[in-house]
Amino acid sequence: MLLSDAAKSYESDKRIEGFSTQTLNAYRLQAKLLVNYLKNVEMNEITTSQLKEYLAQSSKDLKPSSLSHRIRFIRSFFRWSHEEGITESNPASKIKEPKVGKRIPKFLTDREIEHLRDACHSSMEKALFEFMFSTGCRIGEIVESVLIGEATLRLFEVRGIRREKFILMFVARFG
Repeated sequence: MLLSDAAKSYESDKRIEGFSTQTLNAYRLQAKLLVNYLKNVEMNEITTSQLKEYLAQSSKDLKPSSLSHRIRFIRSFFRWSHEEGITESNPASKIKEPKVGKRIPKFLTDREIEHLRDACHSSMEKALFEFMFSTGCRIGEIVESVLIGEATLRLFEVRGIRREKFILMFVARFG
């Protein structure tokens, strides 16, 4: 099987498994970069040394965390191809991730928080801001509908896992 065909099958499998759109887009980009570097070769012709050369070449322009993401994709992709019987062996099995230091999370100052609150024009915007700020929910996780009157909020793929319905445990008053 050609590398590009395997990448499409891999993406289809991950879509069936319920991976998020963002994850699928990231995998598609990583697969495209790999195909561009290795060309559209047969999967069984890809060697560990070719993968290491690709990673060494691309690491010049990447942060360690981005390189780690690329390595995780490659390892997952080739593990999948081996398990599916597409390749006889897994050329990525011995590739290790670089050590990545822990980042200190960025946070907003009190002044920045007040500016964001002031930028909210409607009760809906204010409620969404307060919910996101107090729970740490990402904007991409809020979807579908916000039913303030029923005090419910639908979230989509919280932490990339599944769809759930959450009940707001507080009533926000604005005014």
